[in-house]
Amino acid sequence: MTTIHERLRGSITPLVTPFTDDNQVDHDTLKHLINWQIEQGSHGVSVTGTTGEPASLTLEEREAVFRTTIATIAGRVPTLIGTGSTNLEETLRLTHTAETLGADAALVIVPYYNRPSQEGLFQFFTTVAASTRLPVVIYNIPGRTAANMEPATVKRICDKADNVIGVKESNRDFEQVTRLLQLMGRKFLLYSGIEALCYPMLTLGGSGHVSATANILPRQVADLYNLAAAGEWEKARELHYQLYPLNDALFWETNPGPLKAALAMMGKIRPNLRLPLVMPSPAHAQGLRKILADYGVIAEGGTE
Repeated sequence: MTTIHERLRGSITPLVTPFTDDNQVDHDTLKHLINWQIEQGSHGVSVTGTTGEPASLTLEEREAVFRTTIATIAGRVPTLIGTGSTNLEETLRLTHTAETLGADAALVIVPYYNRPSQEGLFQFFTTVAASTRLPVVIYNIPGRTAANMEPATVKRICDKADNVIGVKESNRDFEQVTRLLQLMGRKFLLYSGIEALCYPMLTLGGSGHVSATANILPRQVADLYNLAAAGEWEKARELHYQLYPLNDALFWETNPGPLKAALAMMGKIRPNLRLPLVMPSPAHAQGLRKILADYGVIAEGGTE
């Protein structure tokens, strides 16, 4: 039987949270998105990370998304459930819910807005880890949180909490990535959370990626990992460059605005976000439509 360290590798798609026209969570569409991801070869599914708009959801809505996701997947691929919050009690509650529902692992973001010290991060993550039997993946995204999880702090956390098994690193500092793998060992689970850096992360020894682009091109993003795992580095590099225009376009404005617009153009979801997030400008939407047509996921000027 494979361990979670072996299973939780590859392309783990960070799903959007679809909304109905009256801006409620659209669980039927969520089920369709999950099944499509699995059919297309994604290695795992993550919900209520940045792409899933967790800060716009109530705790009850987040727990309902957990429930739908875990029940729909039914063990077919691993689930990496975003349970983090800047509030410790909320994080403990959401992590407990994910564990009770049968999640495979919890994705816990570095607390945002408070700008905690490294000591604060150490105490926060060891407290969360001690509260659960779930494997925990730290989510380091300093561009959103205004706090960077230093490699030495990761090592200190893992020395105390052996269920902290990896980091989703949304950090453009590749020196930090190298320092982290050097410190933790190359078997440590390290994922790219930056779409354009998925291939470089794999070359350094990364375990996979959590790429918003997989919402649009799940098979190709999964193949990026598959090719690297097979040692087909030249083919993987070519695919990296093929994916780049879409990787770039999805971040012309704040994620997941362009992504949700693209999925709506494809007929996958309704084009709805919750304020203060909004859909991209008409100019960006027009450019995004052209790029989607270039990839063949929609007809020129229309939907797929």
